[in-house]
Amino acid sequence: MSYQQPQPGQPQQPGWGQQPPPAPKKKTGKIIGFGCLGIVGLFILIGIIAAVAAGGGDNDEPSATKPAATQGDTKKDEPKKEEEPAKKAPVTVTAKKAEFKKSILAQGDDYTSVQVTITNNSKGDIEINPLYVTITDTSGSKHTAELGVDEEQLDTVTLAPGENVTGTITGKGNFDAKYVTYTDGLIGDSVRGDVG
Repeated sequence: MSYQQPQPGQPQQPGWGQQPPPAPKKKTGKIIGFGCLGIVGLFILIGIIAAVAAGGGDNDEPSATKPAATQGDTKKDEPKKEEEPAKKAPVTVTAKKAEFKKSILAQGDDYTSVQVTITNNSKGDIEINPLYVTITDTSGSKHTAELGVDEEQLDTVTLAPGENVTGTITGKGNFDAKYVTYTDGLIGDSVRGDVG
């Protein structure tokens, strides 16, 4: 077969001495890749915000406060405690040791209970949930609430201004409770009450 040139005035066909034009590039892979990267970035950003909110608002970490504490720091904290009765905090938390009253959901007797009273002094409603309260023991370890193991567990309620609720928060294991911390929601402000 011989190679023939097209007649003058006729359009050239692919294969008549030219290569066909390249196929247009598809951008679907890039779009999916950037979409997935955006989702991963969003989760990382949410994690960072949650970590900052959880760590920044509450001074429950004994390792951060106790080694740096001196007698001068203790004296600075005392006037703040004296000022609190004059200016009511939006939420107050009081706690005292309580006897563990085993429910049918408890597995054994290896639990520690603390009776907690939370009072709403603010002008709006607040949400109360046992999961919003943690117990810190004398060694500085935090204990989350074990749900349903104590018969007198703190109820999940909405407190109107001026109302309060009392119930127990129970942690796994036997330990000496030092204070409890109530967090308004999962990442809200924290209020601490010493166990008396």
